[in-house]
Amino acid sequence: MVRAARNLSVETTFALLGFTDYPELQIPLFLVFLIMYVITVVGNVGMIVLIKIDPKLHTPMYFFLSHLSFVDLCYSSIITPKLLESLVMADQSILYLSCMLQYFLSCTAVVTESFLLAVMAYDRFVAICNPLLYTVAMPQRLCDLLVAGSYLWGMTGPLVLLCYALHLNFSGHNVINHFFCKYTALIAVSSSDVHIPHLLLFAFATFNEVSTLLVILTSYVFILMTVLKILSASGRHKAFSTCASHLTIITIFHGTILSLYCMPNSKNSQQMVKVASIFYTVVNPMLNPLIYSLRNKDVKDAFRKLMDRKVPFH
Repeated sequence: MVRAARNLSVETTFALLGFTDYPELQIPLFLVFLIMYVITVVGNVGMIVLIKIDPKLHTPMYFFLSHLSFVDLCYSSIITPKLLESLVMADQSILYLSCMLQYFLSCTAVVTESFLLAVMAYDRFVAICNPLLYTVAMPQRLCDLLVAGSYLWGMTGPLVLLCYALHLNFSGHNVINHFFCKYTALIAVSSSDVHIPHLLLFAFATFNEVSTLLVILTSYVFILMTVLKILSASGRHKAFSTCASHLTIITIFHGTILSLYCMPNSKNSQQMVKVASIFYTVVNPMLNPLIYSLRNKDVKDAFRKLMDRKVPFH
């Protein structure tokens, strides 16, 4: 059995079709995605560094944001380099083990991000609804546990799905109609019975969406009720401004994922699935640090302070 599995991993390859249907767009798409990836790396690394070196940003909110930036950086680095390679190289193939690893890491990243966004919503709920007890209600130990739990669950579900995927039969050169090894696209080319993997995927994805959205919606219902009780307009504006960036990110992230649920499973919808997938794999990791840096006064102040501390050249 070990020898058979080893032979399968060596001989089986997959071909990622990506955007080969539009050969005239290969170079323009390469340039666009390359620029987006550079912005993603610089933005997320910059956010992590700012939060690390500025004592004013050593709060639970920015602690969670630094991990969100780390996950976005990893997520984009798992998907985008292979996407860029497929746009300029004639060889569209990816090895069996590489494909499985890309699926596992990308799925881990997206699940971890969804739970981190829910944790950040809970953090905003505590900060706005119980400001006097904020430091007591959100100690560093609890923050560490919430982040560790997000990473742990982010790996657990995908690992179960991976175990089933490793038992599927693939033969020869399999064509995956996507730009990365997405689970549904991967099992679609298997010759095995995929009823159980499909069922597990549906149950896992539904649980993640329902549970995280429930936490987010509940938190923001209480936040809204609290903000409406604030008498001063400046107080209400300050409370809303602290949530604006987070709400924007949630809307883009979950809006894209929910749109994929609504797309019919047909050949005509495959291009739409790819476009929607671009948003949460490439666009969203790029936008997150931009949204927080442009809309957050503390982050902008920390950046200005860092620039002022730089030693000028003489």
